Amino acid sequence: MAARTSLSPVFPLDSAVNERGVLEIGGCDALALATEFGTPAYVIAEDDLRARARAYVRALAECSADGEVLFASKALPCVAVERIFVEEGLGCDVASGGELALALRAGFDPDRIYLHGNAKSPGELREALQAGVGTIVIDGLDEVESLVEQGADRQRVLLRVNPGVRPDTHASIATGQADSKFGIRLAQAPAAIERLRRTPALELVGLHIHLGSQLMDTGVFEAAAAAIAPLGEFGVYDLGGGLGAAYVSGARPPAIEEYVSAQVGAAKRHLGVDRRYVLEPGRSLVANAGVTLYSVMSVKRGESTWVAVDGGMSDNLRPMLYAASYEAHVADRLLVPGATAERCVLAGKHCESGDVIARDVALPDPRVGDVIVTPATGAYGHAMANNYNGVPRPPVILCRDGDARVVVRRESYEDLLAREQPDAAAGA
Repeated sequence: MAARTSLSPVFPLDSAVNERGVLEIGGCDALALATEFGTPAYVIAEDDLRARARAYVRALAECSADGEVLFASKALPCVAVERIFVEEGLGCDVASGGELALALRAGFDPDRIYLHGNAKSPGELREALQAGVGTIVIDGLDEVESLVEQGADRQRVLLRVNPGVRPDTHASIATGQADSKFGIRLAQAPAAIERLRRTPALELVGLHIHLGSQLMDTGVFEAAAAAIAPLGEFGVYDLGGGLGAAYVSGARPPAIEEYVSAQVGAAKRHLGVDRRYVLEPGRSLVANAGVTLYSVMSVKRGESTWVAVDGGMSDNLRPMLYAASYEAHVADRLLVPGATAERCVLAGKHCESGDVIARDVALPDPRVGDVIVTPATGAYGHAMANNYNGVPRPPVILCRDGDARVVVRRESYEDLLAREQPDAAAGA
């Protein structure tokens, strides 16, 4: 990829420390962002998003004469971000009616939207048909009758097949193993294929596989492609996504080009050269494009040094869900020559002992009022944000060339109360 960050690869491309010693994201001073927009806040570098999208499109074009890159929108379901990917020529992968609504608002061509989900409701299938969604990925045969009942007419579909390959990743984000809630088991796939071919309302054009997320080993695609090859020849193969992101400085995930080459190369060897190959990157498109800004609320020194900030599990649930690791830095003391860093636990504000964002992080002289930055939060931060302890969800700030704009506003207390029924208190 042409652009490079002057800091660790965990930060967005072209991030820098300015002459005042302050982190800049997309040319915007992190302290100024915290002052203007408040904390916590998700900050996304637009040029990083575009660079990674272009790298994927270019890498696939170099490997296959016919292919398509989709943004797996569950990683960052945000209209402004999705609109950037529309402009960069990507399609979209959605996993619910809500994600479909966001994708349509962003301007994705419905024909280039793929609907996923292991438990699609009749309503979601109806919404997809009404919107003209190009491809529906059949995850279970119960969906066949539902699509017929909803009036499908030669609807293009892929069959998601579970290849029985377990990748080297956390169990919570592995999807290709034999005992998975996703897809049709390999032994049952021939009968499912025949069932779809006998259903006039549906047009089976190919197969879909997805092994899992945060993958670092490209060798798993060889086994997956070989596993589904005996199912017959198809014109389209959706190979899923899964490329890992660098969450800490020592992590070295494969480059986009290396990953795509391995993924498509394995498919060509086992599934055929003259095929349409579809890729669904999500996390690797957006994770390192984003950081989260917090303000320090308290510092407690004892057996450990506990640095508590004004966010936590309501804006980044990943450390609590599957022990995901993150770095943390003081936004205006990243590169202080000779500074002594204190080993700290970065804790959230929520009433849970497990509300810890990062353990054993080095922070130089942490104090109340500091702005803390955690890099690599562009994927699944905003997507998994919640209102635990009645905390309003943070804004999303898009930065480019020194300009910052709010693309998702911060929630208010009024937002928290909006769904409460006016007579609920009286009825109690």
